Amino acid sequence: MRRRAARLVGAGPLTLLLLAASFALACYAGVRLLEDDWWGVLLWFAGAALLHDLVLLPLYALADRALRSLFRGRRRGRVNHLRVPAALSLLLLLVWLPLITRRRPAKYAGATGLSPEVFLPRWLAVTAALFALSAAWALLREARARHRSRTPAK
Repeated sequence: MRRRAARLVGAGPLTLLLLAASFALACYAGVRLLEDDWWGVLLWFAGAALLHDLVLLPLYALADRALRSLFRGRRRGRVNHLRVPAALSLLLLLVWLPLITRRRPAKYAGATGLSPEVFLPRWLAVTAALFALSAAWALLREARARHRSRTPAK
């Protein structure tokens, strides 16, 4: 049984069990999601996949290539200190875009009783904090590398 499971998924039976449970949960979520407006949901997924593959992927691949060309040479690892906060910030922007741009503030306020006015300043604050944390991490790494290079090996 263990060899058959390992041959099937490349790991042990626990992995196979977890994989089966995750597929069951995904199927249940899919059935619940498609219950009311299945055509709209499928159209949204297809549109999102096309938008990502045909527009967004070439754009951020081009931006990444330009960023890597700035960090040519021995300090190529520094590019990640810009990639990670930028990716997280753009992901947050994508998720909260309707509220950040205040497209339907009355509908949001009516449904939640909260004001959507706070989303833009909070997104900007989170973005600034992400870049500041990444810059602090880069400076700490640089200081540690300098300290190691000055300390003689024993």
